[in-house]
Amino acid sequence: MTQIPATMQAVAYRHSLPIDDPDSLIDVELAVPTPGPHDLLVAVEAVSVNPVDVKVRAGVDPAGEDKVLGYDAAGVVTAVGTEVSLFGIGDEVYYAGSIDRPGTNSAFHLVDEHIVGHKPTMLSFAEAAALPLTTITAWEGLFDRLGLTTDSTGTLLVIGAAGGAGSMVVQLARTLTDLTVIGTASRADSQAWVADLGAHYVVDHFGDLAGNVRAVAPDGVDYVFTPRSAGNIEAFADLLHPHGQIVAIDDPGAVDLMPLKSKSISWHWEFMFTAPLFTPTSSAQHDLLDATAVLVDAGTIRTTLKARLSPITAATLRQAHGLVESGRTIGKVVVARS
Repeated sequence: MTQIPATMQAVAYRHSLPIDDPDSLIDVELAVPTPGPHDLLVAVEAVSVNPVDVKVRAGVDPAGEDKVLGYDAAGVVTAVGTEVSLFGIGDEVYYAGSIDRPGTNSAFHLVDEHIVGHKPTMLSFAEAAALPLTTITAWEGLFDRLGLTTDSTGTLLVIGAAGGAGSMVVQLARTLTDLTVIGTASRADSQAWVADLGAHYVVDHFGDLAGNVRAVAPDGVDYVFTPRSAGNIEAFADLLHPHGQIVAIDDPGAVDLMPLKSKSISWHWEFMFTAPLFTPTSSAQHDLLDATAVLVDAGTIRTTLKARLSPITAATLRQAHGLVESGRTIGKVVVARS
């Protein structure tokens, strides 16, 4: 059993600063938190950096207080709350946390058991830490927002398919539906990544998006999954069949959706933190992470880890944030304890 100390090392920020500023992320020492009734105290072995980490760091200034970022994590349960029923001490877990609680960039982390999955046994902690947030986003987007099932057919267009979420959308759609999957990517290496994940076709999303897609799907598409909505609404309206559907995960600001009206195209938002924020006793995210672990251990779904850094320190996390901010990452950037 892991000895739980009174304090722990963590990485925090106190002001919103450019990532090349050495104070943008700093090493701090904090008290180890005590589990609430349904909480797990996890010894964190690896974390990944997502666009949400960058957005929060840049847009939420803690005014001098220590704010710990980090959502994805994989680690070992070291203590449990009095009402925990899904896990025990020593279990290896992976999860994406909640945006309204302290983050995972710390030696120990509290997370509600309802949003935690058992780590795939075939993956290392680093490989597992790449998956939770994007898996939840992809799963909820496909099956909860678009309402797809194992019997679903038609054509799905995945914008930015080489990114973290897109990489999981491609894999889950290929594994759990009968859809034809078209992924978009702009560089040769990102296009090769998307094709290797199983996309039937890969096209460039720069230039004439509608024309590029129609070159492989002349009749158009039925569904769109997009992390890049701004500037693409007209193309989506062109490509989608009547009664088509879009699920968006970005923050595009004000967008004009009127081009979608004539075809009665539906628009859905997917925000994976909705469940922990508003339905905290739901075990849906626990269930889907456990289901994904089964697929991973069967060799059907693979990790999207592409860049692995270590250890979990401010300097390393500044490097990881810089990679994500570049907009050129393929898959996921993971920071491991060792």
